[in-house]
Amino acid sequence: MALTASLAHNAFPKLATLFHGEASPSSSSFMGSPLSLSLPSTLPGIQSLSRKQFVVFARKITGLEEAMNIRREREHKVVTKVMKRPPLRRGRVSPRLSVPDHIPRPPYVGSDILPEIASEHQIHDFEGIAKMRAAGELAARVLNYAGTLVRPSVTTNEIDKAVHQMIIDSGAYPSPLGYGGFPKSVCTSVSECMCHGIPDSRQLQNGDIINIDVTVYLDGYHGDTSKTFYCGDVNDELKNLVKVSEECLEKGIAVCKDGALFRKIGKRISEHAEKYGYRVVERFVGHGVGTVFHSEPIILHHRNDNAGCMVEGQTFTIEPILSMGSIDSITWPDNWTTLTADGSPAAQFEHTILITRTGAEILTTC
Repeated sequence: MALTASLAHNAFPKLATLFHGEASPSSSSFMGSPLSLSLPSTLPGIQSLSRKQFVVFARKITGLEEAMNIRREREHKVVTKVMKRPPLRRGRVSPRLSVPDHIPRPPYVGSDILPEIASEHQIHDFEGIAKMRAAGELAARVLNYAGTLVRPSVTTNEIDKAVHQMIIDSGAYPSPLGYGGFPKSVCTSVSECMCHGIPDSRQLQNGDIINIDVTVYLDGYHGDTSKTFYCGDVNDELKNLVKVSEECLEKGIAVCKDGALFRKIGKRISEHAEKYGYRVVERFVGHGVGTVFHSEPIILHHRNDNAGCMVEGQTFTIEPILSMGSIDSITWPDNWTTLTADGSPAAQFEHTILITRTGAEILTTC
């Protein structure tokens, strides 16, 4: 679950020419090109035309061509207008779902105050790593299941309800539920929503993309992951955005190991995104994760000069968001749902990783 950079800092995107030949001194200029009086014999009746009659004839042909072009342009505009997706609107948000009393809660549950970002880096011993693996594996299974539910006409509220049930059936707590007042068990961010979308009664539409962000609290440890899914028939432009976003996550993870600089993550992600003309959202960042949902280190996904090195046994998330257009954002009055300012689609992928001596282990896999 992404943090805002500001929050982290504070604590806490013509018909082809019909007649050809050399221009004579007496020829006139027509449509910006010299018009020859040397006429092809392949057009019946043309040779019997006088020069004046020929110019009129040519104008009629070119006028027809112009009319056809105008008609095609109008038809294209109509098609474009129909194909343009309406902006995302908030649906009805249902009440919070309940969690059985026997399931342990994170310490922030029961307060709507947004917790401060813990300053300690979370570095684990053998037992802690085992519990992080278990939490990460469950989060990955839940996310994969949630992805199977994505199809046109399904509501994000239905996805939330199914995810909630799977998590509590596994003896875990859905980490987003009650975090700083967040009312649902999963984040569902559709199309131009960068992140933190609140599940509601809106039905998914054919051609949407949707990021589902799952975090579970199992045996005292959080596992955090997200993925962007296709809903129905998605166009090639959106598919490419999603593909490159996932590749950016992979590029960021590839530079991680004991002793590596954190800033290499942002450099590698930015280089790959820019290669395809996409921009990396700067407002939202990755974070340390473990017994605490959000802690240091803050992981910037864009180029930066921040100091700091990774340490063996450390766990944190990498979760870049790419935009087709603006990386500026607007947040709805619910104080969570954040969209691109210009309505451009955005895509995100996230893993929780463990730093090892020689690289990084992805914990959110199954």
